[in-house]
Amino acid sequence: MANFKLVIGTKEGKCLQKDVQDPEASIFLGKKIGDAISGDKIGLAGYEFVITGGSDYCGFPMRKDVDGLNRRRILAIKGVGLKMQNRGVKQRKTVCGNTIHPKIIQINLKVTTAGKDPLPFPVKEEKKE
Repeated sequence: MANFKLVIGTKEGKCLQKDVQDPEASIFLGKKIGDAISGDKIGLAGYEFVITGGSDYCGFPMRKDVDGLNRRRILAIKGVGLKMQNRGVKQRKTVCGNTIHPKIIQINLKVTTAGKDPLPFPVKEEKKE
Protein backbone atom coordinates (compact mmCIF):
# COMPACT_ATOMS: atom_id res chain seq x y z
CA MET A 1 0.00 0.00 0.00
CA ALA A 2 1.57 3.26 -1.13
CA ASN A 3 0.91 6.69 0.35
CA PHE A 4 2.69 9.74 -1.03
CA LYS A 5 2.76 13.43 -0.21
CA LEU A 6 2.97 15.41 -3.44
CA VAL A 7 4.60 18.84 -3.36
CA ILE A 8 3.55 20.66 -6.53
CA GLY A 9 5.53 23.76 -7.53
CA THR A 10 4.21 26.36 -9.97
CA LYS A 11 5.94 28.93 -12.15
CA GLU A 12 4.76 31.73 -9.82
CA GLY A 13 6.84 30.27 -6.99
CA LYS A 14 3.90 28.91 -5.02
CA CYS A 15 3.64 25.33 -3.78
CA LEU A 16 0.71 23.04 -3.09
CA GLN A 17 0.73 19.85 -1.03
CA LYS A 18 -1.56 16.96 -1.83
CA ASP A 19 -1.79 13.55 -0.19
CA VAL A 20 -2.52 10.59 -2.46
CA GLN A 21 -3.54 7.10 -1.37
CA ASP A 22 -4.01 3.89 -3.35
CA PRO A 23 -5.09 3.48 -6.20
CA GLU A 24 -3.97 7.01 -7.28
CA ALA A 25 -0.56 6.48 -5.69
CA SER A 26 0.14 3.31 -7.67
CA ILE A 27 0.69 5.29 -10.89
CA PHE A 28 3.88 6.77 -9.38
CA LEU A 29 5.51 3.42 -8.57
CA GLY A 30 8.34 2.66 -10.99
CA LYS A 31 8.52 6.21 -12.37
CA LYS A 32 11.87 8.02 -12.40
CA ILE A 33 12.95 11.60 -11.86
CA GLY A 34 12.26 13.48 -15.10
CA ASP A 35 9.21 11.41 -16.11
CA ALA A 36 5.97 13.21 -17.02
CA ILE A 37 2.70 12.57 -15.17
CA SER A 38 -0.80 13.52 -16.31
CA GLY A 39 -2.80 15.48 -13.76
CA ASP A 40 -5.99 13.66 -14.74
CA LYS A 41 -4.75 10.61 -12.84
CA ILE A 42 -4.44 12.50 -9.53
CA GLY A 43 -7.54 14.66 -9.75
CA LEU A 44 -6.08 17.80 -11.37
CA ALA A 45 -7.61 17.81 -14.85
CA GLY A 46 -5.69 19.44 -17.68
CA TYR A 47 -2.36 19.66 -15.83
CA GLU A 48 0.93 18.03 -16.78
CA PHE A 49 3.69 17.50 -14.22
CA VAL A 50 7.34 16.46 -14.24
CA ILE A 51 8.87 14.57 -11.30
CA THR A 52 11.79 16.63 -9.96
CA GLY A 53 12.75 14.69 -6.84
CA GLY A 54 11.59 13.44 -3.47
CA SER A 55 12.70 11.82 -0.23
CA ASP A 56 12.27 8.50 1.55
CA TYR A 57 10.84 7.67 4.98
CA CYS A 58 14.14 8.53 6.73
CA GLY A 59 14.54 11.86 4.93
CA PHE A 60 17.26 10.91 2.46
CA PRO A 61 16.83 12.82 -0.82
CA MET A 62 16.47 11.24 -4.24
CA ARG A 63 19.15 12.02 -6.84
CA LYS A 64 18.69 11.88 -10.58
CA ASP A 65 22.16 10.48 -11.27
CA VAL A 66 21.82 7.48 -8.90
CA ASP A 67 20.01 4.59 -10.64
CA GLY A 68 17.85 2.09 -8.85
CA LEU A 69 15.56 1.84 -5.85
CA ASN A 70 17.85 1.60 -2.84
CA ARG A 71 20.11 4.01 -0.99
CA ARG A 72 23.75 4.47 -1.88
CA ARG A 73 26.67 6.29 -0.29
CA ILE A 74 28.07 8.43 -3.10
CA LEU A 75 31.14 10.60 -3.31
CA ALA A 76 30.04 13.96 -4.69
CA ILE A 77 31.17 17.58 -4.90
CA LYS A 78 27.81 19.35 -5.36
CA GLY A 79 24.15 18.68 -6.01
CA VAL A 80 21.14 17.39 -4.14
CA GLY A 81 21.79 16.51 -0.50
CA LEU A 82 25.08 18.40 -0.17
CA LYS A 83 26.18 21.66 1.37
CA MET A 84 29.37 22.96 -0.21
CA GLN A 85 31.84 23.45 2.63
CA ASN A 86 35.04 24.26 0.79
CA ARG A 87 35.86 24.49 -2.87
CA GLY A 88 36.70 21.14 -4.48
CA VAL A 89 36.11 19.05 -1.35
CA LYS A 90 34.33 15.79 -2.03
CA GLN A 91 31.84 14.45 0.49
CA ARG A 92 30.48 10.97 1.07
CA LYS A 93 26.67 11.23 1.43
CA THR A 94 23.78 8.76 1.57
CA VAL A 95 21.11 9.39 -1.08
CA CYS A 96 18.22 7.44 -2.64
CA GLY A 97 18.03 6.24 -6.20
CA ASN A 98 15.99 7.96 -8.89
CA THR A 99 13.13 5.41 -9.03
CA ILE A 100 9.97 5.78 -6.92
CA HIS A 101 9.15 2.81 -4.69
CA PRO A 102 6.74 2.27 -1.73
CA LYS A 103 9.23 3.58 0.88
CA ILE A 104 9.36 7.02 -0.78
CA ILE A 105 7.23 9.44 1.26
CA GLN A 106 7.48 12.77 -0.58
CA ILE A 107 7.45 13.37 -4.34
CA ASN A 108 8.26 16.79 -5.78
CA LEU A 109 6.45 17.79 -8.97
CA LYS A 110 6.76 20.79 -11.30
CA VAL A 111 3.88 22.09 -13.42
CA THR A 112 4.72 22.02 -17.13
CA THR A 113 1.24 22.54 -18.59
CA ALA A 114 -1.47 24.39 -16.67
CA GLY A 115 -5.12 23.39 -16.85
CA LYS A 116 -8.23 25.54 -17.16
CA ASP A 117 -8.95 25.72 -13.43
CA PRO A 118 -6.36 27.20 -11.03
CA LEU A 119 -4.75 24.92 -8.47
CA PRO A 120 -6.63 24.85 -5.13
CA PHE A 121 -4.13 26.65 -2.88
CA PRO A 122 -5.02 26.60 0.83
CA VAL A 123 -6.46 29.83 2.23
CA LYS A 124 -4.48 31.28 5.15
CA GLU A 125 -6.53 32.64 7.99
CA GLU A 126 -5.28 35.79 9.68
CA LYS A 127 -5.20 35.94 13.46
CA LYS A 128 -7.16 38.76 15.03
CA GLU A 129 -5.61 40.34 18.09
